[in-house]
Amino acid sequence: MSNLLHNLVHYPRLFQLIVVLGFGGTFQYGFQISVLNSPSPFIKAFINETWLRRYNSPITGGTLTLLWSLIVSVYSIGGLIGALVSGYFIGLYGKRTCQVCNSIFPVVAFVLVACCRIARSFEMILIGRFLFGFNAGLGLNIHAQYLGEIAPKKLRGFTNVTCSIFVTFGKFCGQIVGLRELFGTESLWPYAMSVCAVASLVQLFSLPFLPETPPYLLMEKQDEAGCMKAVQQLWGKGDHRAEIEEMKQEKAAMKSTKIMSVLDLLRDRSVRLQLYVMVTLMVGLQLSGINAIYFYSYEVFREAGFSDDQIPYIVPGVGVCETLSTVISGFLVDRFGRKGLILTGYSLMGLVLVLLTITLSLKVWFPWLSYASIALIILFTLLFGVGPSGVTMAICVEIFTQSSRAAALVVAGSLNWVGLCMIGMAFPYVVVGLRQYCFLVFLVCIVLTVIFCFMFLPETKGKSVLEVTEDFRKYKSPRKHVLGPAENSNNQRTMATRL
Repeated sequence: MSNLLHNLVHYPRLFQLIVVLGFGGTFQYGFQISVLNSPSPFIKAFINETWLRRYNSPITGGTLTLLWSLIVSVYSIGGLIGALVSGYFIGLYGKRTCQVCNSIFPVVAFVLVACCRIARSFEMILIGRFLFGFNAGLGLNIHAQYLGEIAPKKLRGFTNVTCSIFVTFGKFCGQIVGLRELFGTESLWPYAMSVCAVASLVQLFSLPFLPETPPYLLMEKQDEAGCMKAVQQLWGKGDHRAEIEEMKQEKAAMKSTKIMSVLDLLRDRSVRLQLYVMVTLMVGLQLSGINAIYFYSYEVFREAGFSDDQIPYIVPGVGVCETLSTVISGFLVDRFGRKGLILTGYSLMGLVLVLLTITLSLKVWFPWLSYASIALIILFTLLFGVGPSGVTMAICVEIFTQSSRAAALVVAGSLNWVGLCMIGMAFPYVVVGLRQYCFLVFLVCIVLTVIFCFMFLPETKGKSVLEVTEDFRKYKSPRKHVLGPAENSNNQRTMATRL
C-alpha cells in the first residue's frame, strides 16, 4: 500500500486525470442509481399535483405507477443508447473530446429537473432522467477505456479499479444527498441533481487541459510525437521505453486488422473466448445478489429494532462499506491479481448468501439472528467491493486489444444497462415469490461464474495486451506450441497476422 501511494505521488498529472475522469464519469452512474430513493414520495406528490391542476381530477393509481416507472426506467433507456453509440463517437472524435462534450448533458438535465416545479411539468423530469442516463451510458464506456490506456503497467490495476471506486462513491453520495437534512424535502428535491451538474462542470473546464491517451494517439492517430508528449505529461520524464515499445508492438500487430465494430467483434472467432469471459463477468455482476442485499437491508434493520426514521441514516453505512472495500481492492489488485480477487470474492459471497438465507429463515425462532443478518449484509457488501465490483471492469478493459476494446465495452455497457432494467422490473416479483430464498437463485449464478472464470479467465496482472491474448490462445488450443518471449519478439510479423 505504501509503495502504491509513493508511486501515485510521483505521477501528479495522472492522479489529477483519474479524479477528473472519475467525477465526470462513473460517479454520475452511481449517483443516479441511488439519488431517487429518498425523494420518491415528493416526486409522486408533484406528479399528482400537476395532474390535478391540468385535468381538475386526481391521477389514478395505475397512471401514477406508470409515470413513476417511466421516470425510473427511462434512465436505463438513455444509458443503453449512450452505451450503443459510444464506440462510434470514440472512434470518430477520441476519448477526451467525447468526454468533454458528454459533460454538457448533466448540466442541461439538472436545469430541466430544477425548473420542473416552476414550469409545472413532470415531463421535464422524464427528459432530464433520459439525459442523465445517456451521459452515464456514454461516460461509463469512455471512462473505462480512458483509464485502461493512461497508466504505466505497475499502476494499471489501481487505475482501472478507480472506475468502480467512483461508482460506489456516487451511490453513497446519492444516499447522503437524499437525506431530509440536505435535499430530501418537498421543496429541495429537484436540486439534488446539482451534485451531478457541479461534477460535470469540473470535468468540462479541466479535461481539455489534460492529455489524450497515448495508445489512441499512437495507434489510431499515427501521432508518435503526440504520444511521447502525452506519456511525459502523465508519467514524467523518466525512462518509459518499455511501455512505448509495447504500444509499438501492439500497433504492429494491428496493421493487418481494423478497428472493429460491434458486428465485427461478434463475428471474429479470434476474440470469441474473451467475449464469453466478458459476458460472464457482466452477467455475474448483475446477478451476484447485491441488489437483493440492498433490498433486504431495510427489512433486516427493521427486524433488528430500528425505526423507519432511523433506517435512512443506517443504510448509507452499507454504502460506506462498499466504497471503502472498493478502495481496498485498488490496493490489492496489483498484489493478488485480478483472477484471484474475482474467484475469492465470489466464493466467499456465495458462502455468505447461504448463511444469510439460514439466519433470515430462523429469525422467527431466534430473534437475535437479526443482528447476525446485519453483520452478514455488511460482510457481503465488503466482499462484493473488494472482489467483483472492484476488478470486473478492469478485466474487461485488459483482455481486449486496441482494435476491439471500444466495441467490447459497447457490448459490456449494453449488457449492464439491459441487466439493470430487467432486474428493476423482475426482481420485486422474485423477492415476493421466494422471500429470503431468492438468495439461492443468486448463489447458483455465483457458482456458475466462479467455475467459468476458473476454467477460462487468465491472470492479466503485469501483462501486456499481446501476452493476455496469447494466454487466451492457450485456453483455446492447450496443446499448441506457444512462442516464448524471445521467440515472440523475433516473430512479431507472425503474431500480427494471427491477430
